[in-house]
Amino acid sequence: MNPDTPNLPDLKLLQLFDVLYNTRSVTRAAEQLGQSQPTVSIWLAHLREHLRDPLFVRTASGMQPTPRADALIGQSREILESLRRLSAWESDFVPRTAQRRFRICMTDASHVTLLPQLLTHVRAEAPQVRLEAARIDGQTAQSLASGEADLALGFAPWLESGIYQQTLFPQDWVCITSRSHPRIGKTLTLKRYREEAHISIASGTGYQLLESALQQHRIQRRVQLELPGFLGLAPVVSNTDLIATLPRHIGETLAHMGNLAVHPCPLDVPSFDVKQHWHARYHQDAGNRWLRGLIAKLFMGRAVR
Repeated sequence: MNPDTPNLPDLKLLQLFDVLYNTRSVTRAAEQLGQSQPTVSIWLAHLREHLRDPLFVRTASGMQPTPRADALIGQSREILESLRRLSAWESDFVPRTAQRRFRICMTDASHVTLLPQLLTHVRAEAPQVRLEAARIDGQTAQSLASGEADLALGFAPWLESGIYQQTLFPQDWVCITSRSHPRIGKTLTLKRYREEAHISIASGTGYQLLESALQQHRIQRRVQLELPGFLGLAPVVSNTDLIATLPRHIGETLAHMGNLAVHPCPLDVPSFDVKQHWHARYHQDAGNRWLRGLIAKLFMGRAVR
């Protein structure tokens, strides 16, 4: 071997790095890898030696990654995904027999509104295909470019250079309330909107559109509850007199699940388009094309009313 050639880590060590980063547990990592816990501990020791860093530190909440682990996980996953594509590559994608993982970056709202229907159809058409949902964030463009992610689904206006996009459907804004709200009948007026207490959901890529509209209309909401996402929102609205303002699709979905009232938003908040995004490098990839086509068939042109 050439002495200048770097000593590359074994594939099994990269797989361990990926699984341990997700599970934060040596025991669960061993289960997922089909190995004994002592074997996984030995592999982790080799990985730490190879990368010259502890990588994971035991805490009360599990094995937490070090800053070096956070810095390396993206590169490691890119390598693993490239190897998966190499082993699973086929000029034609045959859904019925394909064995492939697709990672889709999604907004919180899309997890609730789009993922269930998409998963149902993927399981019916491609039963051996695996879906993985990830968050849309500042790293999404890089993930699409590297192949770590296949698609981004939602409202992500910052995805531009080298990224294809396809509009699926428009979104406007609604308010949801309890059906038994003591002061709101069939119509939610702007005056009542100003007077009532609200829930603020600091999640979703359209959040800034709402905040800008509130500032423009000089509306200072009386926020009594702040939530990081939509989890638990429907029961809270159902059992209180609070108002939640959110995009129509997630609003109507939660209202249907929680038997809530849906009102047109009484202030003018800019609408936006939900799109699917993919990198130019994978525009001709057969599997990517299949998944994009399925998403377009399911959601393109979906009515917002």
